[in-house]
Amino acid sequence: MTRPDGRTSDQLRPVSFIPNVAPYATGSVLVSFGNTRVICAATIEEDVPRWMKAQRVEGGWLSAEYSMLPYSTLERKQRDIVRGKLDGRSSEIQRLIGRALRTAVDLTKIGQRTIWVDCDVLQADGGTRTASVTGGCVAVAIALNRLFAQGKLKAFPLKKLVAAVSAGIFEGGAILDLNYPEDRDAAVDFNVVMTENREFVEIQGSGEEAVFTEEESAAMLALARKGISELIELQKAAIVEADRASAGDLAALASAFAR
Repeated sequence: MTRPDGRTSDQLRPVSFIPNVAPYATGSVLVSFGNTRVICAATIEEDVPRWMKAQRVEGGWLSAEYSMLPYSTLERKQRDIVRGKLDGRSSEIQRLIGRALRTAVDLTKIGQRTIWVDCDVLQADGGTRTASVTGGCVAVAIALNRLFAQGKLKAFPLKKLVAAVSAGIFEGGAILDLNYPEDRDAAVDFNVVMTENREFVEIQGSGEEAVFTEEESAAMLALARKGISELIELQKAAIVEADRASAGDLAALASAFAR
C-alpha cells in the first residue's frame, strides 16, 4: 500500500508546536499535523459557571470551544454566527475536546476559576479534532505552569498529559494519522484519545459504509497507542520550550526595569 504522501503505515505526519502565539491568552500554541494547523489558546476566567455555584461544587471548570475559520478549507466555510447556531459537527468536537482535557486536570485544585480552551482551525487537512485535543493540552499545561509560577495555585493541578490521533483502514490496511485524502477514502475511521499513562480516554470509530473486524480494530488501536506515545514526547518538549521562553521574557522585563 502506498499512502498519498509517501508515509509508512505507522508514521505520523510532521508534528510541530509553536508556543505563545496568542499573547493575551494565558497559554497558547500553534499545533501542526502536516498541513492541518490549529491555534489552541487557554484563557483563565476568575469565575465558575452558574450551575457550579448553584450546586456548590468545589473547584473550577474547563470548557472548550472549536471553530473552523472560513478560509481553513478548499471551499469557504460559512461562519456559525451567520447561520445563527453552532453546527452539529463543531458542537460534537468541542464537547470531545472538553471531556478529554478535563481528564488531564484536577479541577478541585484550580480554585474558583474556569479554563477556556479555544481551538481555531487555520487549515484543515484531516484530523482537526485530534490536533485540537493534542494542542489544547499543551496550551492548558502552559497556562497552569504560569499560574503556579505566579503563586496563584497552592498545588499543581495537571495530573497527566493527554493526546489524540486518528487511525483507519485505507486500501485494505491499517494506517495512522489520516490526512484529508485518506480520511475521505478510508473504509474505517477511528479517533483515539489517550493519556501519557496509556489509558484510553475516548475511542470514536465507525465504518464508512463498511464493516471492520476485531483484528482490524486491534491493529488501529495499536497504531494509535504508538502515535500517541510519540505525541506525548513532543508535547513535553513544547511545554519545556514555552516555560523557557516565558522565563526569558520575564528576565528581559526585569532587566528593562532595572535600567
